[in-house]
Amino acid sequence: MITRRGFIKTSITGTCALCTGYLPFVSTINASGQSKEEFSAKEAMYYKQLPEMRVECELCPRGCKVADLERGYCGVRENQDGKYYTLVHSRVCSLNADPIEKKPLFHYLPGTKAYSIATAGCNIECKFCQNWQISQFRPEQIESIKITPEEVVKFSRERKCDTIAYTYSEPVVFYEYMYDTARIGKQEGVGSVMISNGYIKKEPLVKLCRELSAVKIDFKAFTEKFYKETCSGELKPVLETLITLKETGIWFEVVMLMVPTLNDSEKELRDMCKWINKNLGPDVPIHFTRFHPTYKIMNLPPTPTKTLEKARNIALEAGLNFPYTGNVPGHPGESTYCPGCKKTVIKRVGYHILQNSLNGNECGNCKHPIPGVWQSAD
Repeated sequence: MITRRGFIKTSITGTCALCTGYLPFVSTINASGQSKEEFSAKEAMYYKQLPEMRVECELCPRGCKVADLERGYCGVRENQDGKYYTLVHSRVCSLNADPIEKKPLFHYLPGTKAYSIATAGCNIECKFCQNWQISQFRPEQIESIKITPEEVVKFSRERKCDTIAYTYSEPVVFYEYMYDTARIGKQEGVGSVMISNGYIKKEPLVKLCRELSAVKIDFKAFTEKFYKETCSGELKPVLETLITLKETGIWFEVVMLMVPTLNDSEKELRDMCKWINKNLGPDVPIHFTRFHPTYKIMNLPPTPTKTLEKARNIALEAGLNFPYTGNVPGHPGESTYCPGCKKTVIKRVGYHILQNSLNGNECGNCKHPIPGVWQSAD
């Protein structure tokens, strides 16, 4: 009898062999079943070895225990001979030069561009994911190109991007690639921002923050019910991530996609805003953004503008200084207002800056401090 390992090792055209990858590489497969490009696997940074060639991932709260030749929940990290490998290092499936406001980050280098990259994979599954075509697939199922960390930094400078953004899918699952790129970028004077669901353990997060310039967390809801039923995740680890970000001192912002009837109750919003003020402080920007039907939630309407306005007013009542409305271009809630004199400091329409009255990190009118990252490290 041939063993499972022997079958995979000797198979030439079998789909199972190509998907699991006995040797430490993974390929993109074209329509005819032929390998188009090979990407070297790299040993993962956070895992521990268990008996019988099993491993336990220590990167995210799932703590996947993975048998030999199997993968974790994210589908992009594989156990090969008792060692855990990332299959998406330098394997880019989406890239673009975006306005930083698109992330959205409103208190970070306004009016600049971010060289945005992504690989396949995610460690949760949001039923409203707008990028599910890359986040919910394995790397060999998606067309990708090889871009090394050094090349990412080089291309970002060539395109006059002050920042590299790890975004679109979930950067936590391509942690090693993000870490290596951010470290090199920092040495070259290019910033890095992580656009994440916040589903990551404390140790890797703290290490990563030493190389990043800012973080944006997609805060799905303020109930365990929503996280469990709509995102296949848990709320508590995300709250712990937010507290850790506060402790590290890195600049971060929070975004909440308002899904009608699922996470937009007045009680939930009030409880969340009170928690943010108490645990993160009043100056953390929070963006309430408009939902549009997508992926597995097609039966709900787009978020009414009044719901976003209600959320913003609740945040202001709770003492938060910088609540925003998102995905409603031209709405006054897109702009930044001084907590002191209440005048407009940064006027936005969509991703465009129409007015910037900052004087350094102060309101140009009353000199009240406006927290954020307003100048590049260069």
